[in-house]
Amino acid sequence: MHIKELFKEKEVVFSFEIFPPKPTSSIETVYDTLEGLQGLNPDYISITYGAGGSVNNNRTCELSSLVKNKYGIEALAHLTCIGSTKSEINGILESLNENGIENILALRGDVSEGNPSVGEFNNSQELINHIKETKEFGIAAACYPEGHIESRDIEREIEILKLKENAGAEYLISQLFFDNNYFYKFLNSVEKSSIEVPIQAGIMPVTNKKQVERIVSLCGANLPSKFIKIINRYEHDKDALRDAGIAYALEQIVDLVSTGVRGIHLYTMNNPYIAKRITNSIGSILNSINKRQVI
Repeated sequence: MHIKELFKEKEVVFSFEIFPPKPTSSIETVYDTLEGLQGLNPDYISITYGAGGSVNNNRTCELSSLVKNKYGIEALAHLTCIGSTKSEINGILESLNENGIENILALRGDVSEGNPSVGEFNNSQELINHIKETKEFGIAAACYPEGHIESRDIEREIEILKLKENAGAEYLISQLFFDNNYFYKFLNSVEKSSIEVPIQAGIMPVTNKKQVERIVSLCGANLPSKFIKIINRYEHDKDALRDAGIAYALEQIVDLVSTGVRGIHLYTMNNPYIAKRITNSIGSILNSINKRQVI
């Protein structure tokens, strides 16, 4: 099914994100992750575009097929277009279609400093248009509540989102953030711009200090003082920091859901323990809200 239908059936859509193993590793290394996530019944699982894999050496399709066809969970395959030809993208679309994958998260991808060539696609809007012309897929796009790291310009971000919606994006998944106030301000700007597609909030429970530092370097997310205190207080106690990170993420999620956010997209980092802790903690909340939607 196309994931956009879930937003019609549920008040809050709850999903996970996982990533493929490295090209040199067996696909079996992610089996334990999937086994751990299966019983949690997420609405869907998104699979990132294979880390370190080229267009012709990518595990996303293989893993998406496992998620849907072996584990019975709807799959959302990430697809980046930077540096790719239309022929290469068409090959991936055909492979996804042959494996019964019906949903794609269309992304530009990161521009490499050493390779200024962008291939035949300049941005995700062009990829969305191409997918719509080629195959019948449900299409999601990304959004950046604090602005994309390349510009940090919220007004420009909103303009681009409108282009993505016009191209055919059916819902949006946000980059992770640690301060809900940024997300709420972003939603207000989206509403004023008459963008109507639902938006899922991306949440990542942080479990170690190096992870935080890497996240900030990659996406520039702002760190609230309360969050920094947690990191500094427990950075030398692995279990304490893990549990504190989960607690912080839970506080974010409860606040978001209570405020009326349409979905939560949990960046699991392939860690079933974290996903289980969070899902079990908010299960009754989600059930109550979505039951109200059915009534």
